[in-house]
Amino acid sequence: MKTINKLVSVLFLFAVLLVHAAPPIPGGGGNGGNGTGAPSSPIDMYVYVLSAIAITFIVMFTRKYKNQKV
Repeated sequence: MKTINKLVSVLFLFAVLLVHAAPPIPGGGGNGGNGTGAPSSPIDMYVYVLSAIAITFIVMFTRKYKNQKV
């Protein structure tokens, strides 16, 4: 059991380090952005819609499996 706890701790630490990793800043002056005022990626426009869909799926599957266990 201790080995599993250590493995989970190491994997968690590795995941946290990956999440906090920052991309390198490009050289050459300028403001470092794309300069057009456009979102950095197209998915940025749909974050709220995607989170609402995710919550809906969570509720649907929770109800589905709750009904099957009874």
